[in-house]
Amino acid sequence: MTEREYTDYASVRDALLDAQDRRGFLSYEQKLALQHAEWAASDQRCGIKTDSKVYKSLYNDLMGIEKLEQHPDICAKIAEMMPMSVEEVRSILASKRVPMDGGEIESIVDTVRKQIL
Repeated sequence: MTEREYTDYASVRDALLDAQDRRGFLSYEQKLALQHAEWAASDQRCGIKTDSKVYKSLYNDLMGIEKLEQHPDICAKIAEMMPMSVEEVRSILASKRVPMDGGEIESIVDTVRKQIL
């Protein structure tokens, strides 16, 4: 099994803008991806701008949680979405059926809040 690398929308946006500067153009698909990445990295998506440094730090903190270390994709999703409530975290965890009690989920919300506030 190959190791996957997860990234945030701000990094995707920056990479596409760099490609556009180097080449002078983007393909149709790349333009659509850039538009989506610009929107997703902005504060219009969830009220908080995505920052690559915050994403990486939050991702690393989440990977340090025992029940999440086996699910790097969930850690990446939480780091990108930056959920501010227990319900939002539960909806992300439900996609992989990661069993966590209320205290553990509250700990995740606290970790997110410490990174972005």
